[in-house]
Amino acid sequence: MTRSTIKAWFLVHKWSSLVSTLFLLMLCVTGLPLIFHDEIDALIGQDYEASLAGPASAEAGLPLDAMLQTALAQRPGEVPLFMAFSQDSPLLTVTTGPTPDAPGDRMTLLFFDRSTGEALGPAPSDGVMDFILQLHTDLFLGLPGMLFLGVMGALFVVALVSGTVLYAPFMRRLPFGTLRTRRSRRVKVLDQHNLLGIVALGWMMVVGVTGVINAFADPLVDNWRSGELAEMTAQYAGDAPVGLADYASLDAAMASAQSALPGRSPQFIGFPGGDWSTGHHYAIFFQGDRPLTQHLLTPALVDARTSELTDARAMPALNQALMLSKPLHFGDYGGLPLKLIWAVLTAATIWILWTGVILWLRRSPAAIERRIDEIATGAAAGAAA
Repeated sequence: MTRSTIKAWFLVHKWSSLVSTLFLLMLCVTGLPLIFHDEIDALIGQDYEASLAGPASAEAGLPLDAMLQTALAQRPGEVPLFMAFSQDSPLLTVTTGPTPDAPGDRMTLLFFDRSTGEALGPAPSDGVMDFILQLHTDLFLGLPGMLFLGVMGALFVVALVSGTVLYAPFMRRLPFGTLRTRRSRRVKVLDQHNLLGIVALGWMMVVGVTGVINAFADPLVDNWRSGELAEMTAQYAGDAPVGLADYASLDAAMASAQSALPGRSPQFIGFPGGDWSTGHHYAIFFQGDRPLTQHLLTPALVDARTSELTDARAMPALNQALMLSKPLHFGDYGGLPLKLIWAVLTAATIWILWTGVILWLRRSPAAIERRIDEIATGAAAGAAA
C-alpha cells in the first residue's frame, strides 16, 4: 500500500474507534454479567426452573387449556399474550396484559409447574440484572437506543477491519507476537493493543456483527409481520379479530401445528393480537431438535376460532440470522465452558479498548506521522520511538 492509502486507513481506524469506544466499553462491562445471567439468577434464588423436577419436555404435563385458565384466574380481566415452554423442565410461563397489544411495562409474567399445575408466582421484581440488560440493550431509550447502539457496533466492525488492514504491513519486519519491551511506554502499549486485537479478532468480529443484528430485532420482526405474516394470513384480512371468549382449544391447536411440523418442540405461543401473531391466530413457534437448529424458529399459524392449521413456513433469512445471533452473542451455545471463554475474551476486549484510549490521549502530531511511516515501512525493533 502507498503511504496515502495507509494514512486513509489509519484515519478510518482512528475515528471509527474513537466515536464508538465509550459505548463499547459500556457494552463490554455490562455484557460480562449478562453472560452468566442464568447462573446469577440461580445463585440469588430467581431461577424457578432450577427448583423443578419433572419431565424434561415441552410437550409433557397438564393440558394447555387448563394451564391457561389457571393463569387467567390469577389475572382477572386480562388476556393472554404469550405462553412459553422449557425444554429441560416442566416449567411453563404465561404472559398476560390488559389488552392484546399491551406494552412491555404493562405485561405480567407468571410461572407454573406444568407437571402439577402449581402456580410458582409472578416474575421476580426487576433487579440489578434487569437494569444491566436494559442498559446493554437500549440505554433505556427503546428502539432509538437499540438503533444507536447498532450503529456503534457497526463502527466497531469498521475499526476491526481497518485495524487488520493496518496490521499486515506493520508486522512485515517483526515476528508475530513481538512485544518491544525495550521501547518507549507508548510503543509497549501499542504492541499490547495490536497483539490482543489480532488474537481476539475473530471473536470480536462475531460479537460485533451479532450485536448489530440484535439491535435491529424490532424492525426485522415488523418487516416479517408486514410481509410474510401478512401473506400467510391474507384470507383473514377483512375479518374481525378473535376475542378471548371465542378462543378455540389450545391443545387442539397445538396438535394441528405438530402435525405440520413433526419432530419439533414448541418454544412459545403468541396469542391473537400480539406482535408475534395476527388478530385471528395462535402463532406457535417450534424449534429444531439439534444444537444449532434449536435456535431457529418455525411458526405455525392456527386459526384461533377453529384450531385448524392455516400455514407453517420458515421465517426469512434475516430473521433466522437474528435467532442465531442472540445466543451466539452471549455464548449460550456450549454451556458454562463456552461462557467462561466468552468472559475472558470480553475482558481482553476491554483491555484493547482501554489501550486504544491511552494511545489517543498520548498522541502528538509528530508521533502520528511516525506511526504512519512505521506502518508503511514495517515496524522495526530498533531504538525507542
